Amino acid sequence: MSEPDPRILQPGDPGYDAAGAAPRITKPRSAAKAAREAIRRNPRVDRAYRTGVKVVGGTTVGLGVVLMPLPGPGTLIALGGLAILGTESERAKQLNQQGVALAKRAAASARAAREKRAARAGRKDAPQA
Repeated sequence: MSEPDPRILQPGDPGYDAAGAAPRITKPRSAAKAAREAIRRNPRVDRAYRTGVKVVGGTTVGLGVVLMPLPGPGTLIALGGLAILGTESERAKQLNQQGVALAKRAAASARAAREKRAARAGRKDAPQA
C-alpha cells in the first residue's frame, strides 16, 4: 500500500483545522470582474473584446473538431472552446452544457459496456462442469 502524499493535510495533522479557515482567493476574481465591467462601458473596446473571445473560442472549437478522430482529447478541447464562447454567448453556453451531458452519458455507456464484456469474459473462463 502506498504512503499518503505528505503535501496533503490529513485529519489530525497540525494545521488541518486552520486550513479550512483560510481566506478564499477573491482578489483575482474581483479584479477580473472590474476589468470586464470597464470593458463593457466602452463600446469599441467591448466589441474588440467580444470579437477576440469569439475568435479564440471558435479556433479552439475548430481545433477540437479536427482532433476528434485522432487519439487524444479532441472532444475535451472542443468543449473547452464552447466554454470560452459561453462566456459571451448564451447559446454557446447551452451547447456546452448539452455537450457535457452527452459526454457524461457516453462515458457511462462505455463503462457499462466494458463491465458487461468483463463479466461475459469471466463466465467464458469459468470451468465447465
